[in-house]
Amino acid sequence: MRADVDRDACISCGLCVSICPDVFEMDDEDISTVIVDPIPEEFEDCAKEAAEECPTNAITVE
Repeated sequence: MRADVDRDACISCGLCVSICPDVFEMDDEDISTVIVDPIPEEFEDCAKEAAEECPTNAITVE
């Protein structure tokens, strides 16, 4: 499983990091970024939740 963040859509709310800090972090521009590729199985559920809860739908998980 992989995740991707649309940097243009991200509003830097940090919700993804609070939901799944083992997969997402805020970079030096305060934009969410994926820190693991592929996503380890134990973090797949929280990555999906982060994508579902993103207020701008900036995260895709495949």
